[in-house]
Amino acid sequence: MQSETRYKRILLKLSGEALMGDKEFGVDTSVITSIAKEIKDVHDKGVEVAVVIGGGNIFRGVSASAKGMDRATADYVGMLATVINALMLQDALEKHSVFTRVMSAIEMKELAEPYIRRRAVRHLEKGRVIIFAAGTGNPYFTTDTAASLRAMEINADVILKGTKVDGVYDRDPMKDKDAKRYENLKFIDVLKDSLKVMDATAISLCMDNGLPIIVFSIKEPGNLMRVVMGEHIGTIVT
Repeated sequence: MQSETRYKRILLKLSGEALMGDKEFGVDTSVITSIAKEIKDVHDKGVEVAVVIGGGNIFRGVSASAKGMDRATADYVGMLATVINALMLQDALEKHSVFTRVMSAIEMKELAEPYIRRRAVRHLEKGRVIIFAAGTGNPYFTTDTAASLRAMEINADVILKGTKVDGVYDRDPMKDKDAKRYENLKFIDVLKDSLKVMDATAISLCMDNGLPIIVFSIKEPGNLMRVVMGEHIGTIVT
């Protein structure tokens, strides 16, 4: 089965906003159920799947910091928001009979396993989906950076960034209908032009280690499978 797919081990990065659907806050259960189904379909193909999930649908540390909250405290609250999302995604996956482990960078043993790299790799080898929660466990680092770091630690073949838009644009496509979508990008151009792919730390990590990123729309049913099968959708950053 694995020979059919282009990638054997993937890290899927989901923003918290991707879980909101049309809501302004929180989680749309129909959206999280749909994402769980997409992950199950890919997992059933023999692909090893790890997920890093953001918390921006519940709390955003940078925004709270801008309003006067201590930045480190705000970031820790944001990390806890990612744990809430991780547990909800775990529940949705297990309803689809997918064995799942949540691994947290902040110890909370009643809810999740502590993150240990070798154990994470073993879970993947045993066919479990891993959801990495609480970012890197450190303030001042985004979940994008956590995704890059974890992807390299588990030797993922690619980072798949599932967003609300179908790739990377030169301008915000929600505000400018003439915005141009890029098919392919170089890491250095992302940094030079400050394109909104992932933050600069995450991009630099991927560039230094030659880890490709594919940005695609998670809203379109079947897109995750298409990317894993090698279809060129979204934007590929190399």
